Amino acid sequence: MSQKNETLALVLSFIVTGVILGGGAWLFFNQGGNNSGSNAANQSNQSNQSNSSSNNQSNSNQTSNVDNSVSAGEKILIPGGTPEKEAAARSFASGNYEAAVKDFSATLAKNKNDPEALIYLNNAKIGKNKSYTIAVSFPIRSDPNSSQEILRGVAQAQNQVNQAGGVNGIPLKVAIADDNNKIEQAQAIAKTLVSNPEVLGVVGNFSSDVTLSTGKIYGQGQLVLISPTSTATQISGLDKFVFRTVPSDRFAGDSLARYMLTNLKKTKVAVFFNSKSDYSKSLKDVFTTAVFGSGGQVVKEFDMIAAGFDGSHSMRDAVVLQGAEVILLASNTGTIDQALQVAQANTSPRLPMLGGDDLYAAKTLQVGQQAVEELTLAVAWHILANPNADFPREANQLWGGEVNWRSAMAFDATTALIAALAKNPTRKGVQATLSSPNFRVTGAANEIKFLPSGDRNQAIQLVTIKKGTRTNLGYEFVPINP
Repeated sequence: MSQKNETLALVLSFIVTGVILGGGAWLFFNQGGNNSGSNAANQSNQSNQSNSSSNNQSNSNQTSNVDNSVSAGEKILIPGGTPEKEAAARSFASGNYEAAVKDFSATLAKNKNDPEALIYLNNAKIGKNKSYTIAVSFPIRSDPNSSQEILRGVAQAQNQVNQAGGVNGIPLKVAIADDNNKIEQAQAIAKTLVSNPEVLGVVGNFSSDVTLSTGKIYGQGQLVLISPTSTATQISGLDKFVFRTVPSDRFAGDSLARYMLTNLKKTKVAVFFNSKSDYSKSLKDVFTTAVFGSGGQVVKEFDMIAAGFDGSHSMRDAVVLQGAEVILLASNTGTIDQALQVAQANTSPRLPMLGGDDLYAAKTLQVGQQAVEELTLAVAWHILANPNADFPREANQLWGGEVNWRSAMAFDATTALIAALAKNPTRKGVQATLSSPNFRVTGAANEIKFLPSGDRNQAIQLVTIKKGTRTNLGYEFVPINP
């Protein structure tokens, strides 16, 4: 075969693959006309005759799942949409952007605390005009609370840059993808986003497990992925196209160990973790290494997903049999219930408790109440520790309330992408800009800059739980001064 024919065959093969992966999800990027990224690949009506019918069915199901899970405004992904919001989505899908703007605006007039509506409103204002496109990938339907916290940061950054005239005069469009925090779904979405050259950057994923599973896909597609919430140490150096604005567990584990040994002046700790979670294991490993390295002792580790795990029995074992003086709750989102069981069993004697950022959740306050009072967590950011920054003030005006560390780190991830697009609005250009040792941009509170590993170079903020009136739950998270 001649070199020319070989090249043609490769191009056709790539196009067919893109169509299979992208399916109907491709349409939402092109509803807005020509973006300023690479031109979309030409459609091909050829089919791959070598695929078996079972493989075709599998691809069809996967494409259907992605179709229903990606939207720039034509579908409502967050449950409980208002009639105005649903009407706006129908107008957006039909290309009636003027009506979509009107109804998304009406939605926000009723509920200003809706980041999905604000993102879609900004997209509708763009309509068919030229734009830069980024995407976000999070568990929208399965964890709407955390996802909306993240989307508020993304929406604030998009709204801010578009109101200022866009990225060098070109507005920013944001597509939302629901990966359900499931590896298979997130990988399918990653392949779809990679196959569409209009997408110039992605903010995601939520959990470390999912980010570890998609990072190489984004890397192979030369599409930057910036996670605002994935903290596992294994993500460091995963791929040169993978970054994160949240500090690594290396910072969190070290900070918690130092607080235990220096501030609490305790040396014996019992550790509760999830052996199936990369995040939980990462936090545990860094913490225990730091404790051992400073002369402390981990008296026992308890796997919260082990058969027959019981919080009360485990606490009794930790205190009575092992002599624990401190409890580390290295739980992930899926084991918050088990962690709260341990906290509720921590009564006599009541030991100091430490934990990671997944416990920074309304559920911890609502269910834990007095049992979690004085629980100390390591998080990336706290609004009360940054009272003079522009971000929290503008967030309060935009949403009518305070935001948390997930919103701040998502704002930083989007801000970093915007700054990179302003320098070089191509996939490789975005990566090269973020990787530059000279890259600096102001974030929610601190300067955003990345280490060669893709990690954020930023310290951890310790917070504790106290009684208070800043929430309607009777308890709140407050920063611990250094």
